[in-house]
Parts: sequence; C-alpha cells; structure tokens
Amino acid sequence: MIPELHRPLSLDRIGPHGLDTTIDATAAECAALAERMQIPAVLALSCTFHLIREGKDKILARGVLRATVTQTCVITLDDFDSPVEEVFQVRFVPSGEETDDIDPESDDEIPFEGNFIDLGEAASEQLGLALDPYPRMPGVEMPEIDEDPEPHPFGALRKLN
Repeated sequence: MIPELHRPLSLDRIGPHGLDTTIDATAAECAALAERMQIPAVLALSCTFHLIREGKDKILARGVLRATVTQTCVITLDDFDSPVEEVFQVRFVPSGEETDDIDPESDDEIPFEGNFIDLGEAASEQLGLALDPYPRMPGVEMPEIDEDPEPHPFGALRKLN
C-alpha cells in the first residue's frame, strides 16, 4: 500500500557529502494525512532533510518539519489552526537490521527495503509524533472544579470508611 505522502529517494543520490532535500505535500496529500491523523485538516506540510550516509546502506536523517494543522480543542470542542514545528533525527536502516535498543534517547529507526527510502512517510510519522494529543485553543484554560460539591444523599456513608 502506498502511503498518503510518498517520496521515494534512491540511496544512490546520497553522495559522500550528504544530500539536502525538501518535500512539500500537495493539497490532496494534506487531506489524506488529515484523515490518517484523525484531525479536521492538514493545511500545509513541508519537511527539509539533511541525509548523511553511515556506511553502505544506513542513512542518518536530520530534519525540520513545518506544518499548519486544524485540530479540535479538547475543552471547547471548537476547531482551531495551529502551527507545528519539529526538529528531529532518525536513521534509515535495512529491514531486519533494526537494533533492539529501547533507550528513549536513541534515534528512531525506519526500516526500508531495496535501494529506496521514503522521505514522505518519514515526514508523516514525524507529524503524527509532533501533534498534541490533547490540543487546546490558545488562551483556553481548564474550567474550575468546585471544591465543595453539592451534598449527596449517601455522603454520610462515605464518612464511615
């Protein structure tokens, strides 16, 4: 299955001094990404990569993701636009050569097959990681919780514990 944002890049294009490249999502790709991310809209997405070879077939990718998305505020349930900017570093490794390292400080590894890496899918994954799981509209605060709730008919029973 081809991902929503598909930008295959041949490893042969990455020379000894690396490669700088930028991908931009089309309107149709943004709409498909919004559906995948289960948010109202992805209005724009651009991702720059600096790719460096590490040996014959491992690639270190440093990148900056910039996007504008529409999310739904978890407090007001209103939609609002918000910018997303994420600086990241990942490694592309041949499928089956991923490490078993579970250190959260180590670089994420993205497996690939053949002689191509997919920069679009890498950017999509970074967007998913960068989205706030509990988005709030700017300036919106959680409502105050009443410290003294109304008396409950069984409140006296609670005091017996």
